[in-house]
Amino acid sequence: MWFQSEDSAAGIAFTDVTEGNLAAHTGDDPAAVARRRRAVETALGIGPVRYVRQVHGTTVQDVTGTPAPASAPEADAAVSADGTPLGILTADCLPVVLVGRPGEARNGPPVLAVAHAGRRGLLDGVLQRTLGVVRGHGARDVTAWIGPAVCGRCYEVPPEMAEDAQRVLPGIAVTTSWGTTGLDLPGAARTLLEAQGVAVAPECADRRAWCTLEHENLYSHRRDSTPGRLAGLVWPVGGKDAA
Repeated sequence: MWFQSEDSAAGIAFTDVTEGNLAAHTGDDPAAVARRRRAVETALGIGPVRYVRQVHGTTVQDVTGTPAPASAPEADAAVSADGTPLGILTADCLPVVLVGRPGEARNGPPVLAVAHAGRRGLLDGVLQRTLGVVRGHGARDVTAWIGPAVCGRCYEVPPEMAEDAQRVLPGIAVTTSWGTTGLDLPGAARTLLEAQGVAVAPECADRRAWCTLEHENLYSHRRDSTPGRLAGLVWPVGGKDAA
């Protein structure tokens, strides 16, 4: 496990290659993926995790009060206000976990969310849309964890792409460690979330230490076109009926 912590009555974790590929959409044996997912759930002591089928969009799936579907719905973020554990899959893009305390008018578990924020999703507003659903459940004091992802020192893009991104999110364009144009997705996400009143957990502040491209025990599609995906996970401490 790359990272595991607890905060605001919720557990947060990011897997690494030790847990194996947890994605069912990259050509791996579905039965093997299912076994790995169950092993992670058992290790964390949580019930079935709900995932989405990610398409680099901005759709947010609110799973609150809904039964688990036969197949994952198409979306790039998920929210639960009933204690349902959530997971998001990445291999360079940002896996973002959000936890919000329930509002004063609602007793129960924290409001949980996960989001897949690659370049396109981040620029198109997937984090803002996810936060909107979280706060729609009355959540307050929201905290975010930005999981392992390619850092700005390593994410090289064409100059035109950097210019276009800079117009949408000022400050996202940077220079890589070898002097070419790049994008700092984790830094832009932090700036965006903090501007929305979200506290970003300090544990994930050192982006070189959390860079998928620089650490071989993290999956990186840019490094080796791997079919492997790590998972960002969030659940209520003590399980679904904890609160």
